[in-house]
Amino acid sequence: MAYIVSPNPHIHAAVSTKKLMLDVIIALCPAAVVSFLYYGLGEIAIMAFSVASCVVLEWAITKYMLKRPSSTGDLSAIVTGMLLAMNLPPTCPLWVVFIGAVVAIAVAKMTFGGIGQNIWNPALVGRVFLLVSFPTYMTDWTVPAGFISSADAFSGATLLGQVPILGALEADKLVSLHTLLHNVGGSAGEISALALLAGWVYLLVRKVIKPWITLSIFATVALVALVFHAVDPAQYTGPLFNLLTGGVILGACFMATDYVTSPMGTWGGVIYGIGIGFIVMMIRYFGSYPEGMSFAILLMNTAVPLLDMKFHHRKYGRK
Repeated sequence: MAYIVSPNPHIHAAVSTKKLMLDVIIALCPAAVVSFLYYGLGEIAIMAFSVASCVVLEWAITKYMLKRPSSTGDLSAIVTGMLLAMNLPPTCPLWVVFIGAVVAIAVAKMTFGGIGQNIWNPALVGRVFLLVSFPTYMTDWTVPAGFISSADAFSGATLLGQVPILGALEADKLVSLHTLLHNVGGSAGEISALALLAGWVYLLVRKVIKPWITLSIFATVALVALVFHAVDPAQYTGPLFNLLTGGVILGACFMATDYVTSPMGTWGGVIYGIGIGFIVMMIRYFGSYPEGMSFAILLMNTAVPLLDMKFHHRKYGRK
């Protein structure tokens, strides 16, 4: 096995993986709290169990299989557990959550050597595996009564799932500025666009991420939706609907921007974001799944080495 070591000068910074992961955890907290308020104790149980499963699995794998010091102290397993939980329905059985954690940590992360070496976003690999393997549980959008909801539990499709039933024009009418506050029906990561955006702004202020990937996804989703909606508004939903529904905001703000699985260069990140936005819209308009954010990010994760090769940073000291 060959190791490529870059020559000096090296750049030193005060940040660490643990500090970066802690900022991501803090940024996810607003959306997590909103999901707890609307989905109740069941969502709290899913979040806690997912995080605990990911941490314990990573600890066990590093200790007993890889025979090396535990990497759980970098907090990345907690982030994976939170993101996995936020991609699941609020009624998902805990044993399904555990299988998702096994796939995310053992297969998508530790098989490649741990943090910094995985090709695909671990939480999304776990989510897609569960969607393909257990579609009944993963598409059960029963909405339980939460701490601020007095309604009994009921079943219903997400806003994206209602498009084939209601039609594009009626579906567009369901989306308003109210959707920014809460969007009951869907996974925990779809509950509040405003809470997710607040977390994204926090990451920008803390300089954990740069805005180009997220903005290029939003712009591409809006542009593609605008063109198709202008051609046939009765069949294709508009820009606002596609931006505020499903997993676009969660994916664009927290998963597409993952350091390990996203391009290093600015222009590579822009192309990466455009690809994600375009694939999402093609799946939504022409695919068999109502949502395609997870598939889009994983497909573009695969293209990251090519993007880094084409749009690499200029080497220090060279013109």
